[in-house]
Amino acid sequence: MSSIVTLKHYTPLEICSNAIRTCWQSFDKGDDGGEKDKALIDRVGNKFKHASTLEHLYYNFYISDISRALLQELARHRMSSFSVKSTRYTLYELKKEEEFLTTDTTRAKKYLVFTGNDMVDEASIKALENLRIILNNKVPNDIAKFALPESYKTELAWSVNARGLQNFLNLRTSKSALWEIRDLAHNIYEALPEEHKYIFDCSMQTHKNDKVD
Repeated sequence: MSSIVTLKHYTPLEICSNAIRTCWQSFDKGDDGGEKDKALIDRVGNKFKHASTLEHLYYNFYISDISRALLQELARHRMSSFSVKSTRYTLYELKKEEEFLTTDTTRAKKYLVFTGNDMVDEASIKALENLRIILNNKVPNDIAKFALPESYKTELAWSVNARGLQNFLNLRTSKSALWEIRDLAHNIYEALPEEHKYIFDCSMQTHKNDKVD
């Protein structure tokens, strides 16, 4: 299963071009985020490497169906803001489940991200069942959560400026990136407004359908 990315809000291009034109007081040459302003953003922000100007563009995403392993990788990108689903307050649904068998992947997929490796995925289901048992033995959620497998699903609101997003996409579309976060990076790019994607094309090291060794 792939991560799900929803773009909730973004800054109009003219905010960035206006910030750039502030430096030279060239407002009369602007076209309200049109082709002239788009070319200016690309020229100054990308070609001339005055990337601080791109920090005026902000994107707010809602991301779901990712593992806690991916969340750990995502947290390394500190120039962004996170609001993450609380594990402590959201384990009650798992407590109500019936026993998870290692062959019972359908129900387990509601809670886990599978890798495609049978040994790893079976171990994740066993860990999920152990956690269910712990919860039903009246162990408090904030203690029980220490038994969570890294594959356990989470979701978050994620906000990042264009400069930080360029860095993220450049690193995480690399063939050496963790497969799950590479998938997320492509989904984030695809969720961007069409008129903004040109700012990030130079940051994409691979594309969605590229084969990765």
